[in-house]
Amino acid sequence: MKQIPQIQTLGELKSSGYQPRTLKEEMRDNLIQAIKEGRKVFKGIWGFDETVIPDLERAILSKHHVLLLGLRGQAKTRLARLLTELLDEWVPYIQGTELQDDPMAPISTQAHDLLRQHGDHTPIGWLHRDQRYVEKLATPDVSIADLIGDIDPIKAANEKLAFSDERVIHFGLIPRAHRSIFVINELPDLQPRIQVALFNILQEGDIQIRGFKTRLELDIHFVFTANPEDYTNRGSIITPLKDRIDAQILTHYPEDPEISKRITLQESRISAAASAMVKVPVLVHDILEQVAFEARESEYVDPKSGVSARLTISAYESLVSTVERRLLLNGETTGSARINDFWGVVPSITGKVELVYEGEQEGPYQVALHFMHKAIRQQFLVHFPNPEKLNRGRDKDPYGTILAWFSAGNDLALLGSDTEASFAEKLRSVAGLEDFVRQQGIDRSSELAYMELVLHGLAEFQQIGKDLVGNQLTFKDDLADALQDLEDEDEE
Repeated sequence: MKQIPQIQTLGELKSSGYQPRTLKEEMRDNLIQAIKEGRKVFKGIWGFDETVIPDLERAILSKHHVLLLGLRGQAKTRLARLLTELLDEWVPYIQGTELQDDPMAPISTQAHDLLRQHGDHTPIGWLHRDQRYVEKLATPDVSIADLIGDIDPIKAANEKLAFSDERVIHFGLIPRAHRSIFVINELPDLQPRIQVALFNILQEGDIQIRGFKTRLELDIHFVFTANPEDYTNRGSIITPLKDRIDAQILTHYPEDPEISKRITLQESRISAAASAMVKVPVLVHDILEQVAFEARESEYVDPKSGVSARLTISAYESLVSTVERRLLLNGETTGSARINDFWGVVPSITGKVELVYEGEQEGPYQVALHFMHKAIRQQFLVHFPNPEKLNRGRDKDPYGTILAWFSAGNDLALLGSDTEASFAEKLRSVAGLEDFVRQQGIDRSSELAYMELVLHGLAEFQQIGKDLVGNQLTFKDDLADALQDLEDEDEE
């Protein structure tokens, strides 16, 4: 933060050549400057460069109030908070005023009184851009007094003022946000009668309290956020209010898994100790992100609810913690995440999706496993040939050696608690598995993750069986296993 400007009186401010600007002019001018300089304003926002951000920039250039409309977890609030980057770093105000009046464009009776009393010696303070952001979550209990204000009868009595006098008003959040960005999150949750109170503020800039009309040229940039009305069961945005909001901008989920990965890595809160201990292979992270994409397309999930980006963020944090816990229990200092560790992220998935009737019938746990199975299947096909489409009569089966090993009655039991060395040794014990992965040109540092993917993928395509009991995952040939059981029964 730069040093606060040294100007302390109105006279000094006038001598400096300061010219007042409205908030929207200020934001417009600073955006124009940022565009000319090629400077990115909305840092940390990914996937919106060709869609949401151009719409938002056009709205700012047009001096429009904005409604960000989208499903949960689409960075609506993050976008709103980044708008402060378009404000001047410091702006002057008249010290001692409730509404932080511009010294050269005062609007309150209090400010005019101070100017008459002190003239050019009126004391000046400075507001940083971070102080010019106000955010309110709309809830059914929000009142007009909270947002607009109310009459203070005690103040009126003590100072012998009429109720129509502005000086007896106790201002609410919106007047106190004069010269600031004011954000109302989840606008449909605001009761209709409260939404009506916003009409004149948006259109005319004045407020009315208890039947007394007070003309205040409030200088506020409004940003509203909301889920689509067909999803929000708690309420809706009344039509006259929507008509007064100049720009409605639709947000969306990441359309590219790489963008989704970037968001997850940016937003996940991983301790330095865990980061030093745990490596998450790119492949494993790809599968994790694919879980969210599969959930958004699933018939088990209510499409009107959406699947928040917080799902993959929480799941990634849980995945790292699952590995960290295993390493601590085994007395190891470093290790890698495995597909087998995904059972530790199920709690981060089940609470992040709103299921339809069919999903409720399946149960949250089974639905979460369903997402993971589909994600594994999808990633398997990205890297390896589809075992169902091989012409085994004509072409050599690339999975032949692996499948033959299981057909011979062998099985592979992977424990969630396996040490790094034990896990690697078990995978390499499967005949042909390591050679197959190396033939695909996989980097040696990641080959264990791909070897594990081969087994999971073959199980998803029902080439081998897979059983999960407790924390043990067993891969086997179901037919060979059944024949072995029959032989054991005959021997008995």
